[in-house]
Amino acid sequence: MSDITKTKVDLAKIKKAVQVGIPLSITTYTFPHEAEVYVSEVITAFFHEINQENMTEYIIYSMNELITNAKKANTKRIYFKEKNLDINNQGEYELGMKTFKSDTMSNIKHYLNKQKEEGYFVKLSLQVKNEIILIEIRNNASLSFFEYKRIHDKIARAEQYVSVDEAFNQIIDDTEGAGLGLIIMILMLKKLGISSDHYQVMSNEKETISKITIPLTAYSLASLNELSKEYVDLIDAIPQFPDNINCINQLLNTPDMKLSDVAEKISNDVALTADLLKIVNSAAFSLVTPCRSVHDAVKLVGTRGVKNLMYSIGSLKSLEKFSPEQKNLWDHCSKVASYAKYVVKTFYPTMRELSEDIYVCALLHDMGRIVFNAAHPQMIEKFKQKCREHILSMDVFERITAGLNHSEIGAQIAEKWNFPDVIVQSIRYHHDPLAAPEKMRTIVAIVYFANMIANYQDNTVEFYQFEPVILKLFKISKEDQLKVFSDKLKANYGNC
Repeated sequence: MSDITKTKVDLAKIKKAVQVGIPLSITTYTFPHEAEVYVSEVITAFFHEINQENMTEYIIYSMNELITNAKKANTKRIYFKEKNLDINNQGEYELGMKTFKSDTMSNIKHYLNKQKEEGYFVKLSLQVKNEIILIEIRNNASLSFFEYKRIHDKIARAEQYVSVDEAFNQIIDDTEGAGLGLIIMILMLKKLGISSDHYQVMSNEKETISKITIPLTAYSLASLNELSKEYVDLIDAIPQFPDNINCINQLLNTPDMKLSDVAEKISNDVALTADLLKIVNSAAFSLVTPCRSVHDAVKLVGTRGVKNLMYSIGSLKSLEKFSPEQKNLWDHCSKVASYAKYVVKTFYPTMRELSEDIYVCALLHDMGRIVFNAAHPQMIEKFKQKCREHILSMDVFERITAGLNHSEIGAQIAEKWNFPDVIVQSIRYHHDPLAAPEKMRTIVAIVYFANMIANYQDNTVEFYQFEPVILKLFKISKEDQLKVFSDKLKANYGNC
């Protein structure tokens, strides 16, 4: 969605971005009419997806205003350069602005083509995360002191008006449009209950950023989490772990436990033996020689490894449902687990505990989505009733069941099943690794990275949507580097 030449809005990518809290970005050089229409359609779809349709009209106006202003700032760089005027010199700035509007409007095609040739762009980003809608307009031209002052003077002036009519009547200066559009935008935001404090303009030596932050109003993260807890409480159709696996976990927790006893216990269960050997011999473990016996498998993975594999197998059994969608979800999780294993082997080869924990943490990262998919109709009906009790619309219900809060739901189910905290937090924060508890941030970052690469390969996310801090952790700064690593994963684990 970073390329403005697209004419059809990708609703699946918008839904994905909302579900996982990643940014949507649109880049334009000239902002023609078709780009304006496309931006409006994306904003409409985005705000529909987060159940904030009442904001759409105001936000579309605001974005058109800010994009137009950013494009105008880029045009100004071309104009001042051609006039051989210094935009940072007050006298020359005032001289240039006397003719800027008339000169550029009479030959606008020339100036738009020039700014595209010289790489001046405008980028819109939309993101919803942690109860906040974040909207940014960036253009790669830094503000001069005089531009910065004018913008903040206009913001201050907007605070004096209570209506658009009053602003129209009092503004007589026609220079640069006198900022009427910006004033109208701030008045519109006020109608949404958003003060000018939520609108910021920042500039550095490389770019200018206009940022609007909007608190979610129709529902909050806290109410979603509470509703998710009630949903988990309703999951009486999903049992605790199978008895045979509970017995093995109890044995593993015995102080004088011997691995040989554990191996013998597993060997007595034909189905469990098959499941264990299947995982150990999968591409994720990259064994040179296939493991033929449970005794060898138990020795290979150790006590902690066996515990984690029991959590994996128990979850698979408890949530097993034979449907195409369920199979696709588990296939995705299996791929992410294999990718995460490879990431640990590549970047953290000496960290044994990380290596032992990563597979189960990655395999179960989408447990919340899997639980929704496996839910019985009568349980969904109970959940609908809970939504009605909370006076939530069915739109909100549909968004929750589609996975909007699946990370929290998965984490709460893991807690219900008494999983170790490292698994719980990996599920809870796999879309927001920077918010994870510090001691678990590395493992959560790996799960996030492996999951994003799997989504990248499926074309449901783009390079710009990766968290830059996490990319840096894995020594990736350019998309070409990500592609090389992604291709390596696909080559080694594409069939796992």
